[in-house]
Amino acid sequence: MIAPSILSADFARLADEAAAVRGADWLHVDVMDAHFVPNLTLGLPVVKALLKATDIPLDCHLMIEDPDRWAIGYAEAGAYNVTVHVEAAADPVTLAKNLRAAGAKAGLSIKPGTSLESCADVLKHYDTLLVMSVEPGFGGQSFMAEVLDKVRTARRLVDTGHLNLVVEIDGGINEDTIAQAAEAGVDCFVAGSAIYDAKDPAVAMEKLRALAARSR
Repeated sequence: MIAPSILSADFARLADEAAAVRGADWLHVDVMDAHFVPNLTLGLPVVKALLKATDIPLDCHLMIEDPDRWAIGYAEAGAYNVTVHVEAAADPVTLAKNLRAAGAKAGLSIKPGTSLESCADVLKHYDTLLVMSVEPGFGGQSFMAEVLDKVRTARRLVDTGHLNLVVEIDGGINEDTIAQAAEAGVDCFVAGSAIYDAKDPAVAMEKLRALAARSR
């Protein structure tokens, strides 16, 4: 699965940028609040507008403080998958249940420095694990290959039936890095500049998909 990240798109033309990646599995939306991470991007009003402009399921990644309070609104608006950070959620188990009750899949994200073992029990309540392969907050960072050990562990837990979730990765995914991430066991690849900086985003997206499929 490929989830183009609109963090690298033209914010003045988001409807057109979504149309440019028709055929994407998910459209990845980075919500940043300038508190949990230093950058500020967009929020619920823009997500609601995007939902009217595209049929691609929205994968909302909330890099925000107090997701227990704010995340439900994205699910209620119609986002397909709403991902919160384990480092920010006060009660991640209850939050997962509330997200599902509101109609969304529940995703849990972990920063590069957060161990998978520290949230293994919590992950049983989630539909998606988003492994950050850069420090959250900015696009265009270099891929951190050391996080692939967490991907391999997650893949093993899924394959043995201990977890039932999609393994997703976000950060520095491009033609040079997607193969090793696929080999480690990633199901869904978030890619921003590798897609939206290309002359033809749709062609770039499908090239990434082919590279991942060959390696997986």
